[in-house]
Amino acid sequence: MNAPNRRSLLKAGAALLAGAALPALARAQGVRGVPTGPAPRRPFSPPPLLHPTSIDPAASYASPELRLARRVSFGLTPAEAARAKALGYAQYLEYQLAPELIDDSATDAFVATNFPLLAADLNTLFAANAATVQNQITYATIYRSAFSQRQLFERLVEFWSDHFNISMQKVGYLKVVDDSAVIRQYAMTTFPQLLKASAHSAAMLLYLDQTTSQKNAPNQNYAREIMELHTLGVNGGYTQTDVAELARVLTGWTIAGRGTFNFTSALHDYGAKTVLGVTVPAASAATGAAAQAEGEGMLNVLTVHPATAAYISTKMLQYFLRYDPSQQQIAAVAAVYSSTGGDIKAMLREVLSYDNVTTAPAKFKRPYHLVAAGLRALAPSVTAAGVTALSGQVTTVGQQPFTWLTPDGFPDSAAYWSGNMLTRWNYATFLSNSNLAASIQFNVAPFMNPATPAAIVNAINNALFAGEMPSRLATELTTYVSANPANAALVRETIGLALSSSAFQYY
Repeated sequence: MNAPNRRSLLKAGAALLAGAALPALARAQGVRGVPTGPAPRRPFSPPPLLHPTSIDPAASYASPELRLARRVSFGLTPAEAARAKALGYAQYLEYQLAPELIDDSATDAFVATNFPLLAADLNTLFAANAATVQNQITYATIYRSAFSQRQLFERLVEFWSDHFNISMQKVGYLKVVDDSAVIRQYAMTTFPQLLKASAHSAAMLLYLDQTTSQKNAPNQNYAREIMELHTLGVNGGYTQTDVAELARVLTGWTIAGRGTFNFTSALHDYGAKTVLGVTVPAASAATGAAAQAEGEGMLNVLTVHPATAAYISTKMLQYFLRYDPSQQQIAAVAAVYSSTGGDIKAMLREVLSYDNVTTAPAKFKRPYHLVAAGLRALAPSVTAAGVTALSGQVTTVGQQPFTWLTPDGFPDSAAYWSGNMLTRWNYATFLSNSNLAASIQFNVAPFMNPATPAAIVNAINNALFAGEMPSRLATELTTYVSANPANAALVRETIGLALSSSAFQYY
């Protein structure tokens, strides 16, 4: 039998994807132009849902522990799969929920050595070349996602970075501080701590134009987004009057110097306000800096609101579990939020419960997730120059960190991303053939020992699918590599086909 050619296999994969996802939205992806004014407003519409019809890659996921490992990581590795199975479901989840106990010194050392601006002070960041600053935080983020041992932590960093989205094209080096002092510091603490840290972030206040707000002309942008996107959700029961009143409460919240939070009492509106039925009494201008407490109080109101519990729970379920969580699942996670004061680890235990994970359909990997998953599967050696090349791949597939302009964050929707398959296949080819440049070295030799079709496909299965490759794909790859199993170029091409397969596009 003649081996099928690469194009025919790719067409088969495309047909399966077409059956599994709704038509992709017809809009450009990737880096957009730099905003010149307030962050753009957009009409709200629920994200399209994935309705698998012809395939569900999760059907081949036999191990509950591996199902969990797929959800809490950017991709399985043989070592991570073995760890999950050895620990068992509950203990593996607790292992990932305690990142401070996981040795990640190798990743930390690589980042500290190659991207030193991430630890620089504000004066140094201010003086540094803007492109260099953006490159270093981008490169470090990509490297950590792919190679950090603290995988659930890095997944949460991505989740909260989307939730509290900030475009670096507008705030520049201030995002470096936000990433460290807000997102990474509070990713696994409580939602109230995270929200309050974000509300005091110079990057957030600049991004959403809070720095232009003053008593005679309150800017409503941040007040609106903190309710619509950060806490209550668009259907959370607030009104335009609440937006306007909260904007008045927050007058005076601004930044000073190179980028530190500052409450400027001269900019504050001391009149009476009412937000969500809560009255803030009028105060004398002599109250001065103490009037900052008005805003702090409203943050507390927002964090304990039932709509916030439901909204954060829904987003967390959609990100980690499925596009269409049930009302029962949302209510269960929201109850944990309310009873624990928004404890993020406690919420994750409910989101990632055994029943939830083992009954969830597979999710489509967003482009950034796919890039990291490929790196984790093939484990190439990567230098700092290699991370630069990988960043180029992330840009090409269309999801470079910190470049989404509007405050809603990158879409989490199969329908949005599934129309960009050619760039995903090109990335698979790039990665599986990375053996010429010293900066990225993928060693194909372990996949060819022994060099028999069955052994090669078994090695691919273990590296990319933790032993749970769909049987149909295994048959197709075996047929393909049988033409000349000892040929390294053909084996690399077979690995590229596995990375391009419909099964690897999901997790």
